[in-house]
Amino acid sequence: MEHIQENIQKIEERIQAACERCGRNPSEVTLIAVSKTKPIAMIQEAYEFGIRHFGENRVQELVEKYDNLRELFPQKIYWHQIGHLQRNKVKYLVDKATLIHSLDSMRLALQIEEEAAKRDLTIDILIEVNIAGEETKFGVAPEELMSFLEEVWKLPHIRVRGLMTIAPYVLDPEENRKHFKKMRELYVDIKTKNYDNKDTGNNPHHNQKLDYFDTLSMGMTGDFEVAIEEGATMVRVGTGIFGER
Repeated sequence: MEHIQENIQKIEERIQAACERCGRNPSEVTLIAVSKTKPIAMIQEAYEFGIRHFGENRVQELVEKYDNLRELFPQKIYWHQIGHLQRNKVKYLVDKATLIHSLDSMRLALQIEEEAAKRDLTIDILIEVNIAGEETKFGVAPEELMSFLEEVWKLPHIRVRGLMTIAPYVLDPEENRKHFKKMRELYVDIKTKNYDNKDTGNNPHHNQKLDYFDTLSMGMTGDFEVAIEEGATMVRVGTGIFGER
């Protein structure tokens, strides 16, 4: 078993230091422990040391862990679907995931809307942005983000909470600063969007949607400090907490 308590403490200290460097309050940053492929016992250990947010890549694994752990703990565990989501898996997930980080197509949005409507639920999602234009990554292209967002906003059972990206794998985290900075610019642009130029400035539909737009999920074990310095409100750390897979 890895030294999970010690790892969590180190990660939280690094989050605090990163926040201090850029004048942010550490309470603005949510740490998501990426628990994919990790056994229940390790998740329980992380929970005992204060972790409440866990991220999973595979729907089946999230559902199994949700079912196994929901009776064990006095406080709620928040489950995040951070991996690519297939449309045929949405029905298993919509009533269990606190936040879906990986909305990347209108077809997926319509599937989430359909399943949420059946259960009379409002589903919180993040739009995944392929910020570096990598062919091997999913996500909406930055230049298509606004038009995509306008379409998703029309769906009554989906609440867009913000943006997510998976930056390129790099040895030097500074190489990803430009991508995180661009994500922050997109996020702020949406938050402060002036809709008057589209004749929708007085449309309460947009104002209401923007009230919920508060999340920027970016940064992983290798580069989360740079992501925080550039405005991340959620960081996804797996190896740094649970050790190598």
